[in-house]
Amino acid sequence: QVQLVESGGGLVQPGGSLRLSCAASGTIFSRDTWGWYRQAPGEQRELVATITNGVTQTYSESVKGRFTISKDNAKNTVYLQMNSLKPEDTAVYYCNYRSSYYVRDYWGQGTQVTVSS
Repeated sequence: QVQLVESGGGLVQPGGSLRLSCAASGTIFSRDTWGWYRQAPGEQRELVATITNGVTQTYSESVKGRFTISKDNAKNTVYLQMNSLKPEDTAVYYCNYRSSYYVRDYWGQGTQVTVSS
């Protein structure tokens, strides 16, 4: 199986930056897709960014140009660098790993990001 542990959330002022990390253990393949999702209070969970094969990236329109997803294959860790943060980025952020081996999704425990002055 797979376990995901997230870190890096917190409180930041508008315009600031944070970097989220998601460390994985278990049966991991570099070809698989990783993603970051977020869920604000009263809202549905939404996709923020994905990375496949450790290279191919996609972003939601709301974060494009501000957020960057990356992966360290040696550490089995995925990052989300978030710059120029806005109050509307406030949410719980979840790491996702889509396993081709187990044919299922795995989720991290979530980390709170709050953007406020």
